[in-house]
Amino acid sequence: MDLQTLSNLFATTYNPDPNVQKAGELQIRKIGGQEGMVAALLQIIANDNVELATRQAGAVYLKNRVYTSYFVDPARQRPDQTPIAASDRNALKSSLLPLIAASTSRSITVQLSSTLKNIVARDFPEEWPTLLDDVKRLLASSDIREVVAGCIATLEMVRAFRFRQGSDVLPWLVPQLLPTLVNIATQLLTTPPASASQEIPTMLHLILKTYRTTTVLQLSTHQQGAESLVPWGRLLFQVINLQIPKDAVPEDEEERERSEWWKAKKWAYGILGRLFHRFGNPSQLPSSMQKDYGAFAQHFVTTFAPEIFKIYLQQVELYVSGQAWLSRKCQYQIFTFFTECVKPKSTWALLKPHFETLVSSYIFPQLSFTPAKQEQWDTDPVDYIRTSIDEYETFDTPVSAATSFLFSLASNRTKTTFLPILGFVHQVLQSKPAAPQRFGALNMTAALMPFIMRHPDVKNSMENFLLQHVLTEFVSPEPYMRAIACEVLGSSEKTGLQWSNEENLRQHFTAVAACLDDPELPVRVQAALALTEMVTVHESVKVAVAPQVGKVIQTLLKLSDETDLDILNNCMETMVEHYHNELLPVAVELTSRLCETYLRLARESIAMDDTDGTEVDIDALMEDTGEDKTFAAMSVAKTISTVVSSVDTSPEILAQVQEVIIPAVIFTLENKLLDLFDNMYELVDSLTFKLRSVSPSMWPVFELTYQLFKSEAVDFLDEMLPSLDNFVSYGTDVFKARPDYRQMFLDIYTTSISNKHLGENDAVNGSKLAEALMLNLRGHIDEALQPIISTALSILDAAQTSALRLANLEVLINTVLYNPAAALHIMESIRTGASRIFFDKWFEAINVDMRLPRVHDKKLSVMALCALLEMDPSAVPQSVQEGWPVIVSGILRIFKDLPRAIEARKVLEEAIQGDEEENDSVDDSKLLNLNEDDEDVWDEDSAYLEMLANENARLREKAAQKQITGTAESDVSSESDIDEELGFISPLDYADPHTTFKQALTTFQMKNAHGYQLATTSLNTEQQTLLMEIMRIAEEKSAEGQGIPT
Repeated sequence: MDLQTLSNLFATTYNPDPNVQKAGELQIRKIGGQEGMVAALLQIIANDNVELATRQAGAVYLKNRVYTSYFVDPARQRPDQTPIAASDRNALKSSLLPLIAASTSRSITVQLSSTLKNIVARDFPEEWPTLLDDVKRLLASSDIREVVAGCIATLEMVRAFRFRQGSDVLPWLVPQLLPTLVNIATQLLTTPPASASQEIPTMLHLILKTYRTTTVLQLSTHQQGAESLVPWGRLLFQVINLQIPKDAVPEDEEERERSEWWKAKKWAYGILGRLFHRFGNPSQLPSSMQKDYGAFAQHFVTTFAPEIFKIYLQQVELYVSGQAWLSRKCQYQIFTFFTECVKPKSTWALLKPHFETLVSSYIFPQLSFTPAKQEQWDTDPVDYIRTSIDEYETFDTPVSAATSFLFSLASNRTKTTFLPILGFVHQVLQSKPAAPQRFGALNMTAALMPFIMRHPDVKNSMENFLLQHVLTEFVSPEPYMRAIACEVLGSSEKTGLQWSNEENLRQHFTAVAACLDDPELPVRVQAALALTEMVTVHESVKVAVAPQVGKVIQTLLKLSDETDLDILNNCMETMVEHYHNELLPVAVELTSRLCETYLRLARESIAMDDTDGTEVDIDALMEDTGEDKTFAAMSVAKTISTVVSSVDTSPEILAQVQEVIIPAVIFTLENKLLDLFDNMYELVDSLTFKLRSVSPSMWPVFELTYQLFKSEAVDFLDEMLPSLDNFVSYGTDVFKARPDYRQMFLDIYTTSISNKHLGENDAVNGSKLAEALMLNLRGHIDEALQPIISTALSILDAAQTSALRLANLEVLINTVLYNPAAALHIMESIRTGASRIFFDKWFEAINVDMRLPRVHDKKLSVMALCALLEMDPSAVPQSVQEGWPVIVSGILRIFKDLPRAIEARKVLEEAIQGDEEENDSVDDSKLLNLNEDDEDVWDEDSAYLEMLANENARLREKAAQKQITGTAESDVSSESDIDEELGFISPLDYADPHTTFKQALTTFQMKNAHGYQLATTSLNTEQQTLLMEIMRIAEEKSAEGQGIPT
């Protein structure tokens, strides 16, 4: 195809006529795999005479084509996937750098840069040895556009290797390129910003971003040395101190924030913060990193950290005094650095003299009600609520960072800082300032409430504080003051406020209840949150709300629909849990409303995700792509689960609730909303288990589950397992009547074992389903025995983990329990002597401690061995006849260990019950540091980071070991990893092994007298005593069953 035709074809991809657009895309897909296509496309992108939109379309296609097909693993190649030809790969390598240098379109440059990164990740350095020299040549060029291209290429080379811990490419690249970059950046700063061309801040931004990217996982030896640290440190300080004239950046603050100069400043702050937080803070440096960074950390904290602190303090003073502007990202980095300075002794000494000034002049203004907050309240109240309530929504803002700094001061240096901070709050409120400042003081109070309510000198004064400073704000003319009043009250209730006066409690409850009808949305939301806390804590409030709980729930539903906030669904869950009796009459209606909300969110999630999946790469995954709707849907589904749990005492209502829920489940499965499968299968499990039945309208869910397992959701067996088990346990009659359902179930099992893309955990789950099939359909799946036994035998010696070894063995044991003669015959027909191999492994498990660790394991083996004792001797395979008498001693060994397993199960049940009942109170010492000294602080956060770093080091070591030896030490798990499954219910739970054994032994004596004599006479004294005890227990249980007094 000639270039003009190809160019015209790409022009159709943005044609307003969807039919023309679709036809063009199909044609491009048809010819995309042809050799020479990529080379031709590169020429079109380079041609300035071609329309820009066409070149952009070509660049996007090129990026996606390289991402999906630059290299294709033959073992994973799709039928529609054609690898890029070698000639086109060469064309890419020879053309990309010149194209980037010549590009005047930022959108095309972005696509080409991403393309370059993907090729570098695959081919550099072995398959592209000239790249480094080419990039060095660009960086040394006198043409500024080539230098920019060199900077872009350097960044993409670094990004290609930033997450590769075991690779030595990045540590090798750093000393090759970073010295040149720091020289270029230093030279750039000799030109004042007022007279600088646009390329200068762009290059500065790229250079600093490159350095920051090299520190994602590690700091190279080169970067730790003075020859690198000193010039880079000098450059970073220069950038931070750089005064940017107003006319060099946009006047609009949002645009100024995004300008290249302020992006460069942001990266400078980010680099210094990263160096200190990750590598340069010796008191917080994890032990696993001490060897690599201990010396650097000591040097950095004594030499560089004081300079950083000094410069940051100067920047804050300029900002506070109005002499300079700071972007939000830069302020976030400053607050984060100050927070990091609180715990180490050396940096705390720098910060301590200034903390009160920083609280009053820098933190307090951030937490006050600013014009920006007012604008957000007026124009987008939902977003205001989201950013003020949802901590995960706004973690990288100055307000969030200021709050974290406040937390760190209060918790880590409590003795020094806490009372002065509260004194400042009190001083502000006593001075009766304007509403925005009162808001700031109360906002600080709400944030500090977990610390206030645990401080011995402060917590008892909170009730008077609420009466004096908060109660009157519930009727304030400023709506944001009514909202913060609700928040302060809710925070104090949540953290354990004790009212000394019931009337005071009543006044505050009345005030909050009134705010539920407030005309302003943020006030209603905060009132709902506060009321939920009061209902949870106070019986009198719970009683007062009871008559109006239906109205409260409707209000919560409306608020949830308006905001899609997870936290409101949590409120609904709490209300449902506390008022399940009152809500029984409206449970179906409530569920219907919740399902409507869920389906709306699910549809919106589908609409947001309706994009071309070929455009996704790791950087795109890091962007916010609208998962909010999915998370909100998850939260609503969790609330629906709470409703289901609350009505399980009324099967009639629960059955109606189920019929409302099933369409939402089917919609989710049909639209393959994989992120929501966990929630949906939890609902299916809960409904089928609580009703102990499968309704006719639920069976399409089973069919969809099978179809999904065989396609997109093959790796969701863990989530599907409980529901599938319930289908066969409580839908037994349907399975007996539907051979196609039995075949589906069997196919899930065999696929879980044979599918190479699934792991051993999936095989364990599949084995559990095979067991459920045999235990629940005794006598109805004779045709399934052959494939089950064949599948299980195929991995008898291949299983790596103890969990799969046991699960697979128990599949074979279940076949014996199902039909012992048929099972042994099938084993022998598959492979002569297979039954002997199986018996050897079974008895090895019986005779070794903890190889059958659970109660169910032991009962299953007893029941299956009893079935063997009742066999006709002529049906016993020759290979195992010799060892047949050993079955009795094997059963006795299991009975000997059974009481210990039962006791361990009971202890586990009691422990779990204890955990559920345990009050989730927080140890005050973990929140407050009341020590007098100013030594280094090591808290839970420090310990958590230590744990993460050590685990990361362990996994790296394991990966390295596996690469060398082919196996890792922890690949083989122990039997102690197999825990009791308390939620697992089996037909064997209702079987009594003692009476079963007594009956089997009698049958054994009658059918095989010789074998019985050999089995019983070979028993030692201990075994004979145990046998008599089992017989006695069996007699007692038989007598109890017949109503005979014992």
